[in-house]
Amino acid sequence: MDEIAGGNAELSDLVRLAFAQSAKHVQLILDPHGKILALNGEGHRADQWASAECVGSSHELFYSSEEMAAGLPDIDLATAAREDGYERDMWRLRRSGTEYLSRMTITALRHENTLHGFHVIARDITHEAAIRAVNDTREQHLQSILDTVPDAMIVIDELGLIVSFSAAAQRLFGYEESEVVGCNVSCLMPAPDKERHDDYIRHYREGGEPRIIGIGRTVTGRRRDGTDFPMHLSVGVAGHDGDRVFTGFIRDLSEKERDDLKMRELQAELIHVSRLSAMGTMASTLAHELNQPLTAVANYLEETRDILSDPQGTPMAIVQEALSEAAKETFRAGFIVRRLREFVARGEVDKNVEDLSQVIDDAAQLALAGAKERGVRTLVNLDPLAKHVLVDKVQIQQVLVNLLRNAVEAMASSTVRDLHIATCKRPDGFIEISVRDTGSGVAAEIRPRLFEAFVSSKIDGMGLGLSICRTIVEAHGGRIAAEYPDDGGTIFKFTLIDANAEEDDER
Repeated sequence: MDEIAGGNAELSDLVRLAFAQSAKHVQLILDPHGKILALNGEGHRADQWASAECVGSSHELFYSSEEMAAGLPDIDLATAAREDGYERDMWRLRRSGTEYLSRMTITALRHENTLHGFHVIARDITHEAAIRAVNDTREQHLQSILDTVPDAMIVIDELGLIVSFSAAAQRLFGYEESEVVGCNVSCLMPAPDKERHDDYIRHYREGGEPRIIGIGRTVTGRRRDGTDFPMHLSVGVAGHDGDRVFTGFIRDLSEKERDDLKMRELQAELIHVSRLSAMGTMASTLAHELNQPLTAVANYLEETRDILSDPQGTPMAIVQEALSEAAKETFRAGFIVRRLREFVARGEVDKNVEDLSQVIDDAAQLALAGAKERGVRTLVNLDPLAKHVLVDKVQIQQVLVNLLRNAVEAMASSTVRDLHIATCKRPDGFIEISVRDTGSGVAAEIRPRLFEAFVSSKIDGMGLGLSICRTIVEAHGGRIAAEYPDDGGTIFKFTLIDANAEEDDER
């Protein structure tokens, strides 16, 4: 401790009392009127005042001219005297005339209710304030990012109570931050997640079982108005045991679901248009298919009419046989018309367990109408174990019709025109269907993009058929691919779910 003005015992006691209870910063002892009685050793720094220069002077010498003009030296002492202590940040003058930011604490020194003076501690916080300003700027920047980022952010503590609720979260859920901070985050969930959430947190807190921590997943949220919506939730954790927080980043998937639904509707419409287009190109051959039974019906009926016009000597068995054959041909024509109507009907996707051999047979009768007359030989090899598939029958028939028609067209200029249709039960729960032709094959430059839309090896082709086939097969949980044997031609293979395998798994 430096000089102590006056050197009397009372002042010494005050100095010891003040300096013993304070940190090692610039310290002053003032009389009740603000005159400097003592200055501690920190004042001997080159840029600070020395005791000899300060003792006996007013403490105003540490104030700027603006503060003195405002009367702050007297106000500070009056406040400290009234409240027994006072603290504020102020700019203080160094001996050199430069300023530094100081946290000033003034303590009233009393004995038996009599004010004997003041103890002043001044701590240089210039560097600390600069760091705080940088941190405040960063925090404001971060807050501005959180306020504008499209994903909602929610921070909760280990008890599941909401600590922070971003502006995007307020817009998404319809709550103000003040309404939900301190509430359990389960208020933003529908049942049953609402009831299970506390258990999820407890499992993680007790055993580190993550459930959703660090794993993005799609869940359901509930807005303030009670409506539910799909959302993608990613959760991170920070801190240590007993002091952890969980941060959830939320993306609203409502618009994505609407887009997906619209895309599915567009795909369904495209598939329907494709069926109509296929029927247009097959119109002439299908007309031939219908003409055969209708002509037969007409012939049988004319024969019956002639017999009945002069029935003498004609056995009735012949009439009955003619009428029976006419009825069969009528049913055959009706069956063809019914298949056409089912094939072109738009309808909704409806997966059922279907007999695969029947699905293939119906598709073949549509697609291969007139193929025999063009020299195409159809060879069928069906695996007896590949019986039932879980499909939308009309859509899978469309896949088969496209592949079979493509195969027939590919063999138009071939000497050997063999069309192979085969099925095979696989051990992975799928049934494989293959269509092989002996045509000219697919050009090498097209093969990598064969199933893309608007890619076609045909001069007048739109390139949608195989793309639609892939869409249908993948929507059924299968895969479609093409192979190119060394001896020529193309093999198209696609897989469908084995309905029998599904039943076995359920058992």
